[in-house]
Amino acid sequence: MGSTRYDMDARLNRARKAGYGYKSAGEIFTQNGLGRAHESMNPKGISFRESRDSEVHPNTVPIILGLDVTGSMGHIPHELIKDGLPRLMGGIMQGGVPDPALLFLGVGDHECDGYPLQVGQFESGDEELDMWLTRTYIESGGGGNGGESYLLAWYFAAFHTRTDAFEKRNQKGILFTIGDEPFLRTLPASAVREIMGAGQQTYSHFELLEEAQKRYEVYHINVLHSDQALRASKGWIELLGENCLSVRDHREIPDVIKNVVCKTFKDKTTGTAGNGGFDNIQMY
Repeated sequence: MGSTRYDMDARLNRARKAGYGYKSAGEIFTQNGLGRAHESMNPKGISFRESRDSEVHPNTVPIILGLDVTGSMGHIPHELIKDGLPRLMGGIMQGGVPDPALLFLGVGDHECDGYPLQVGQFESGDEELDMWLTRTYIESGGGGNGGESYLLAWYFAAFHTRTDAFEKRNQKGILFTIGDEPFLRTLPASAVREIMGAGQQTYSHFELLEEAQKRYEVYHINVLHSDQALRASKGWIELLGENCLSVRDHREIPDVIKNVVCKTFKDKTTGTAGNGGFDNIQMY
């Protein structure tokens, strides 16, 4: 995985032929019509998803996007496939990060949903990334239980990913969750077993965040399109501080991610630090 390049011209041509610009989400995300997750994105039994260097990409930068696919956030994958994903990848590469490797996760609610976690592969090529994104099942579930399972993204990143960036260069990847709800605070062992096929330990959100932060810079993008999202901001800010990034317009998400990735990469390569360069986001 990750041995192909992102070709903007090829992507534009393929998107035109596939009708990404005008087809409905139901026409593009065909798992929705089947009412189930794609088998290749079923996390049960997965040992690891790996981001490895190659001749094409000798210095991979692993990036995980945990997309909330519950009811109020199901439009985000559709916006990404229309034009957000090429904007994101093009912006990252033009911003001086030549070897991004992107992994999509579909995140739901482990207390309510049939498919609370879906996992792609780390990829760099335009065709492969479109494939994993469009395989995502937008379950549009969730429930009135006060949150979503963003902690599943932390769990998977912490225990089921391996990257050359960390193992060879001691460089952390970057993990984003994107949503509009608070985070659920507990991942029971029973849920881990149901989702992953094995698991004996119950985790708190603090524990999983701490584990994920050993290998990833962890961010959450809070989409402020409802009163619920505004209320959720307080908990996210308390948990992540300045790594809680808020947007009022979901169309800003690709630019937010691009800015964070490019600045993080620049800081790692130059040894600088700081929070400049985030023109399109609210920093807390």
